[in-house]
Amino acid sequence: MRLPLAVLATSVAVLAPLAAVPPAGAADASSAPRAAARTVAHADWDTGAELRAGTTKGTKVARGRVVLTDPVAARRVGGTRYDAGRWTSPWTTPGFGLTELIPSWEATTPRDSWIEVRVRGRAADGTRSSWDVMGRWASGDKHVERTSVSGQDDDLARVNVDTWDVAAAAGLTSWQLQVTLFRRAGATSNAPSLDAAGAVASRLPGTDAPTSRPGPGRGIVLDVPRASQMVHDGDYTRWGGGGEAWCSPTATSMVLGYYDALPRPAAYSWVPRGHVDPYVDHAARMTYDHAYDGTGNWPFNTAYAAPLAGHALVTRLASLRQAEKLVAAGIPVVASISFGAGELRGAPISATNGHLLVIVGFTDSGDVVVNDPAASSRAGVRRTYDRGQFEDAWLPTSGGLVYVIRDDAHPLPKGSRGAW
Repeated sequence: MRLPLAVLATSVAVLAPLAAVPPAGAADASSAPRAAARTVAHADWDTGAELRAGTTKGTKVARGRVVLTDPVAARRVGGTRYDAGRWTSPWTTPGFGLTELIPSWEATTPRDSWIEVRVRGRAADGTRSSWDVMGRWASGDKHVERTSVSGQDDDLARVNVDTWDVAAAAGLTSWQLQVTLFRRAGATSNAPSLDAAGAVASRLPGTDAPTSRPGPGRGIVLDVPRASQMVHDGDYTRWGGGGEAWCSPTATSMVLGYYDALPRPAAYSWVPRGHVDPYVDHAARMTYDHAYDGTGNWPFNTAYAAPLAGHALVTRLASLRQAEKLVAAGIPVVASISFGAGELRGAPISATNGHLLVIVGFTDSGDVVVNDPAASSRAGVRRTYDRGQFEDAWLPTSGGLVYVIRDDAHPLPKGSRGAW
């Protein structure tokens, strides 16, 4: 479970009605009322040429990734000393006053290595915020605890688990990302590398809008394998305890299964034999945020999925029409929703403050076909939800947040309108 921002008291002001701001780009005509009220701009640095647009200190861009070369800093964590180098993105201007930013990244951290992701912003008058830590992350958990760092509300913004919340109603005009790579001091091999980094900046309204009209995904249902989070109820309390707490790693695992990109059995050989879907237990362990005390940290899930599938990011969509474009391109979408009693007919749970599921397709009439991991067993995972009810449970609560996980065989479609 991951609480949507609208549910958290610290974020209510961000989702309250805001003064009108120009949209980031033209919207689909059929969804113009909803799209015009929302501004989202995703930016990332993925290829070698894009990464070289940033600045490096103690690192270099080689073979399409940032690698640690000659460390320029050191830090002691616990009883271990680490050497460090940095990559810093260019300043990015979304074209509106951003009030939230969520980063995501793709990295490799062999053995005793890890990365730290930070963000800062700039106001219209040129005032800069401090650098705020958005996550300390490693692909494993043997040496370093994977953790977010909430708070840090000393100036223009604060960190709410995986979301950078801007304090001023006017928002900030630009942002910058920095990734620091760490390896054990004195080591010359098994260094971490950064394959991609980016973030989605947004400014979201507190008002609802008409349901979008069906688009290019009608009649398409992707063959995404099904898995239930509930069959893991009580599993491994040190990583959240399964059941209601594991919707995010279960949804992520279903998408990895679709791409035949689940981890090899050796990776989860620590799970007892005969256990149902042991790769879900593994995903929960590998996405667990020790500060948040849960597996629902959004970028931790995409960072886990990226090296397995090939690519993964966190972003926000304007409506289900953008999700349809992804589905039509063969890309299932993990979506974050929240709803009260009676607000989502056919759901396996009556209400939730935060839940993730997989959009796998659409009916001919445009309703949403999902793999909902909250079902009590695998047989009940496939569901169909009313289009309007689904958008009401998704757009006003998490702001249309999704994970976009894909492999090289499924490039992103054109016409993102800033979402990717």
